[in-house]
Amino acid sequence: MRTHPRAPRDLAQGRSSAPGLLRLLPLCAAVLLTACGEDSLPLDRPRPVSFRPTEVRAKTTLASAPGFADQSGGGIFANTSGKVVRLRLDGSLGALEPHPGNSAQPGTVNAVFRMGPHSALVEAQNGLFLAESGWLISPPWRDALGLGISATTQAADGAVWLAHPTGLFQLRDGTLSALKVKGEALTGITALAAAPTEEGSAGVWFLRGGKLYVAVATSLVHFDVREEGAPLEEGEEVLSLAGLGPGLGTSGELWLLTNQGLLRRPKEGWRRVTLPQRPAQLLASGRFLWVKSSDALLLYDADANEWGLAQGIDTREFRFLSADESGCAWVQLGGETVAVSKSPAPRVTGLHQGMQVVEDGLVVRAVMPAGVDPEEIVFQLGGAEFRAQGEGPVYSLGGTEDDGTPKAYSFAGLPAGRLALGVVARFLDGTEAKRLVPFDYQPVSTAVLSWATDIQPIHVSRCEKCHITGPGRALNTYELWKENAALITAAVRDQRMPADGPLDPQLISLIQRWAASGAKP
Repeated sequence: MRTHPRAPRDLAQGRSSAPGLLRLLPLCAAVLLTACGEDSLPLDRPRPVSFRPTEVRAKTTLASAPGFADQSGGGIFANTSGKVVRLRLDGSLGALEPHPGNSAQPGTVNAVFRMGPHSALVEAQNGLFLAESGWLISPPWRDALGLGISATTQAADGAVWLAHPTGLFQLRDGTLSALKVKGEALTGITALAAAPTEEGSAGVWFLRGGKLYVAVATSLVHFDVREEGAPLEEGEEVLSLAGLGPGLGTSGELWLLTNQGLLRRPKEGWRRVTLPQRPAQLLASGRFLWVKSSDALLLYDADANEWGLAQGIDTREFRFLSADESGCAWVQLGGETVAVSKSPAPRVTGLHQGMQVVEDGLVVRAVMPAGVDPEEIVFQLGGAEFRAQGEGPVYSLGGTEDDGTPKAYSFAGLPAGRLALGVVARFLDGTEAKRLVPFDYQPVSTAVLSWATDIQPIHVSRCEKCHITGPGRALNTYELWKENAALITAAVRDQRMPADGPLDPQLISLIQRWAASGAKP
């Protein structure tokens, strides 16, 4: 492991009489430029804008233990009876049953931690369990670790990291393994966060013995683990970590909560964040950061680079339970559990934040919180805006078929790379609530589809015997295929054509992608 030197302290400024001060100004200026110049830490001075938060109360009593919040709404939590429960978007209870194939019952539940976009790790009396798709599942590594998990985080490659009294563990493809340095376990870890390193590599950061470390993968099974210095003041100590996820133009950033304030490290380097009151609790998810001070609750929106101050929240008895990528935090206020968000933002199903899209066929739905009735909901992608169609509402880049059903979700006309789907709810009073979902588009094939190369061979082999001189309408030229693209895609998708039997799914997908990407010659 290597350590980095602590940043130099700022020079103290004393008082003096006016004449003496004037005589010393040139000398002081030279000293300050030499001693502090490039080494002074840039300051962020937020001016939070007050907002009246949207609150949804849980319709059950939850324990004061970590939980998991799902970005589509609700989450998985432990209740005061020691059982695990699933909450819906409106705070009511959803279905969560032990899987019939479980080898054991969980027993008393201690805490719940994030595993992935829609799954949680349940730490129970009888081992570790997975909560996913309405089931509580007993994994093969159920009894590999005892009670005491302090934190989890999901790395950029999808692997889940767990901090436990016996060490630091990685869960990848159903296999649990320990990360060791020179054969020794990494014990005593109190906080975890996934964020880029100074070099831009994906890193897993952890706090151990009050010191900051990062693990960077050099292969699937080998990691470079090193101590990383932070620009701390004299007597300043790191208390907790948080990581903001990647967005458009950024790969994410690390935040530190110290006994004196906040430090953040975007790609430009370390910065100090000065707030009116010293922060006491820190929680991040996606592109949002929640900060609790002595009597204030603040929210930082990294995409908008804006701070908000929640009004009307009694924070005297306050505890964070979990937060999700939409900017919603589940908190305990006295004896109640409340979901707090800046606005009633649309929830999204079918596409989650950070998702890698490699194929066509996605259909994205927007779901509004209970009791919220916007005038319209629109989707924004690739510089274009599309109004939601039908019930749901539903968004498909290809629009809708003649019968009103969504076409296959096709990105064929978009460049590969990081994109963001915006979902905007517009209300009668002129206000808006927006949800931004960054995702990675990495198609299996990036080739531009054309009629001559990709579609005409399908026409020759399966269509021309009926659609040149036969009973069907003429489709023997590129112009006729382009003119009738909507009818053709609907017919092959619904397997009404060809008349002698449906096309293979790969050929159907080719036709849909060709039509959705502009029906090029």
